[in-house]
Amino acid sequence: MSNLVRIIICCLLLVGTVVLFWFGYWGWGILGILITIIAWVTVFFHEYMLIAQWYFRKQDVANAEKWLSKITNYEKQLISAQHGYYHLLLGLIESQRAPLQSEKYFKKALSLGLHMDHNVALAKLSLAGVMMAKRNKREAEKYVQEAKRADKNKLLAEQIKMMKDQMGLLDKQQFRYSR
Repeated sequence: MSNLVRIIICCLLLVGTVVLFWFGYWGWGILGILITIIAWVTVFFHEYMLIAQWYFRKQDVANAEKWLSKITNYEKQLISAQHGYYHLLLGLIESQRAPLQSEKYFKKALSLGLHMDHNVALAKLSLAGVMMAKRNKREAEKYVQEAKRADKNKLLAEQIKMMKDQMGLLDKQQFRYSR
């Protein structure tokens, strides 16, 4: 359902709620307010994205992917602020299946914009992992430094440290095989 239709339905719900209060149906009016608030939330946060994120937090990637696949045309179904998060979730799902194929999703998410710094850090750290898998150490170091700068609340500090340790092991491994 497009956002324009959602906005029209929300406006009609709001008018209906005001009419309920006008005629003195206070109980139904309060219920109408709750329903109207839920409807307005789905204008700004698509319900499929909310459900997919919920499944993703519960580590149920299969169901998260199922709900994300129900978004057929993200440009029309989601508001522009959610486009980056849609690609970030697709990248995280794809990175579990085929890590080298997830690079395009993370780059697209960063180009579309992520509003929260820790999500930017997550995307850049994931890109660093992809670059390490491709044996591109310079790009991986660049993305790790950018992730460290973006992670202002130190939510990913442990993962960044682990990534740096793995890059050190990559150096030792390349040195051993170059002899």
